Amino acid sequence: MSEAVDVGRVTDWLVAHTPPIEPPLSFEQVAGGRSNLTFLVTDATGRRVVLRRPPISHVLATAHDMGREHRIISALRASAVPVPRALGLCEDASVNGRPFYVMDFVDGHVLRTPADAVAALDEGGRRRVGEDLVDVLVRLHEVDVEAVGLGDLGRHDGYIERQLRRWYGQFQRSQDQEREAGVHRPAPAVDEVHELLAAQVPTQQGVAIVHGDYRLDNTIIGDDARVRAVLDWELCTLGDPLADVGTLLIYWSDGSRRARSMQATGLPGFPSRNELAAGYAARSSLDLSVLPYYVAFGHWKLACIMEGVYVRYASGAMGDQDGSTELLAQQVVHRAELARTVLAEM
Repeated sequence: MSEAVDVGRVTDWLVAHTPPIEPPLSFEQVAGGRSNLTFLVTDATGRRVVLRRPPISHVLATAHDMGREHRIISALRASAVPVPRALGLCEDASVNGRPFYVMDFVDGHVLRTPADAVAALDEGGRRRVGEDLVDVLVRLHEVDVEAVGLGDLGRHDGYIERQLRRWYGQFQRSQDQEREAGVHRPAPAVDEVHELLAAQVPTQQGVAIVHGDYRLDNTIIGDDARVRAVLDWELCTLGDPLADVGTLLIYWSDGSRRARSMQATGLPGFPSRNELAAGYAARSSLDLSVLPYYVAFGHWKLACIMEGVYVRYASGAMGDQDGSTELLAQQVVHRAELARTVLAEM
């Protein structure tokens, strides 16, 4: 904790910038994220807020931008997209080593595992969650970027080309960091799939706010089976809305026995992948015939992200180890191979 949160300085900052808040404060790291670090902060009266900060080290260029996340949720607060209320941004590194921002705590359920979903929802509720996830995603893609002040968040065109350059560059930098740290192992499938994706980029259909990591466990779900807040805007930019649909599908259960046992969305009640895609198509004017490309791109991008997480875990930058390092290394290759399979079937 002492590395990630300077309790004294952060407490003073919170008292000054997010009143009313009463010391002493407790800081509890929220499990689940493998990139930016998230802490639940509780004051002496029971008030709760959430603090987000970058990893302790191995921070890649253009990643982990706290000011960007804070700006996005602030801008979307007045839209039809549910987000937590932004409370403050600290860009003074002398307070906690790196910038951080604070937002309201949103009460509800984070459905990461089958046990989480069973405890929170019946079968009817699970179907409503799936349908509402799609509704919220459509609403996000319908936001007028100029009206909410995000028209300059990123370029409006060439989204996939830019993403391919960005994530391949970060994959290569992660490999360089591994060599420097003495934890390198090759992953040639990532290089090979990058070439396949770059050779067949679909024409972009419009411009939208793209979340970049839209999935069930990046939301807070209410007891009414509705999305109360969309979280983790770290990868958000402007671009091709179908990329978010592809991302949602790669994290959704494919109906296999293993997925049903390990993923919340494999439980009875949740819509299938095909139903999610059909629901988005029914609410959107976009042509989803090219959706398989975006599914493949989603798998490949996740492989690149996992490479960055792998080097942070392997080098100890994420704190205590939980046995994830070797699994992460395997998942990088697995995701790249899934992307290759989807492209081959197009």
